[in-house]
Amino acid sequence: MGQAREIADRMTEAIVRGDADALRALYAPDAVADRPEGPRLEGADAITDYLLGFRRGFPDMSWENGRQFESGDTAIDEGYIVGTHTATLTSPEGELPATGKAIRVRECDIVTVRGGVAVEHHFYYDQLDLLTQLGLAGSDTAGATVPGPRAATDQARAGSTR
Repeated sequence: MGQAREIADRMTEAIVRGDADALRALYAPDAVADRPEGPRLEGADAITDYLLGFRRGFPDMSWENGRQFESGDTAIDEGYIVGTHTATLTSPEGELPATGKAIRVRECDIVTVRGGVAVEHHFYYDQLDLLTQLGLAGSDTAGATVPGPRAATDQARAGSTR
């Protein structure tokens, strides 16, 4: 396991635990992060606040790992964020009161590490899927059931490199 993989794994653990100090320490002070719903985040504090704002909205949040890759100074994680929206979700765009809805949203992280800390973090998730699962979008699909985990045989096949 290389340094990028180790840092990415520690980030995931810190987010799931809600540990701001541990998460902030994994980013360079001038780190940048791209996210699907808004402008680039600049600095370890802004990135930490954003990620833990999501965690606060889903206090029971967990991570289902799908695939992990590492190449040189970059680690990539693909999987699912799972949780229940039982608290206000806070972001730079505003606040979303708790809906009480469960979610399971596909997400991908790309983390670039230099000097033992993350300098770039790109995270992607399907915003429409999240809003639909929260019952806030898609009149035909609002309140749809949360997709369940794939069977172990499907997970193994998804991880193959055909």
